[in-house]
Amino acid sequence: MKNSFDEKILEEANDWINTNQRVVLATVIQTWGSSPRQVGSLMLVREDSQIAGSVSGGCVEGAVIDAALEIIKTGGSQRLDFGVADATAWEVGLSCGGKISVLVMAVSDTGFAPALLADAAKSLAQRLPVGFCLPVNGEPARHAASFTAASALVDDEFWFTQAPRPQIIIIGAVHISQHLASMATQSGFDVTVIDPRRTFATVERFSGIKLVSDWPDRVLGKMVLDQETALVALTHDPKIDDAALHLVLGKPLFHIACLGSRRTHAARLERLSAAGFDDDVTAKIKGPAGLDIGAKTPAEIAISVLAELVAAFRGKTAS
Repeated sequence: MKNSFDEKILEEANDWINTNQRVVLATVIQTWGSSPRQVGSLMLVREDSQIAGSVSGGCVEGAVIDAALEIIKTGGSQRLDFGVADATAWEVGLSCGGKISVLVMAVSDTGFAPALLADAAKSLAQRLPVGFCLPVNGEPARHAASFTAASALVDDEFWFTQAPRPQIIIIGAVHISQHLASMATQSGFDVTVIDPRRTFATVERFSGIKLVSDWPDRVLGKMVLDQETALVALTHDPKIDDAALHLVLGKPLFHIACLGSRRTHAARLERLSAAGFDDDVTAKIKGPAGLDIGAKTPAEIAISVLAELVAAFRGKTAS
């Protein structure tokens, strides 16, 4: 079950509903050929025309917004189909050569019930997957009794599955971490920065980022460390970085990386071996962290670290 990074859209929909906004949820339910967004991608449209998320690269959003504003008045749902053979598709700019179908559904008791959003927000906050059945025939959405491996249209029902937002745990509130935390958050990851050094771990340096000023071994033991989790250690301080590694090695994280030279990494592996960790376990640590793009500045290094992490998350071999 790979995340589409649209968990935040469900969270935002729930927030908008809780402020008495009328909202429509647009979902990509089917694609053919080249398509800028994958099946299950989400977009919200509010009654004041505010939007969040997207269903294409900007090609069909205008038409979806128009349909959504009408559905806010009438309720229910509507399926919209766009393709290069359709005059409407050319009019809205779908020139990528593909086709997409979008289900536009009011967030209401006759469409996607607000209670479903509340339940989804609660489950995702606990790092649990959620699933819904979205009928294309106009019937209301409902909870899925079981989850499919991926969102898919089956006959006249779209089975929507959303995994928890993948999380990145950054060890060390250093300069590189400021850039990495910001870029990773913008990319849809749930980011936590951990550093016991209060001079580094300040709200002013990490505004809007989840920040914990404590030792990693005290924090990580209370966190869910699942297959949707990555850890990047950036302090260069064995007392801090190694404490984190001791907690996560052997856990099903999709990516573990540590900053430092090859010599530093070799010394790190020797310490872990002396601590009783087998070579096949420590071999999962990427070191030095990041793709070799000739990065020099903290921002450039953060880009290389994030690129390597995204490649690991998407199952691509980084080079």
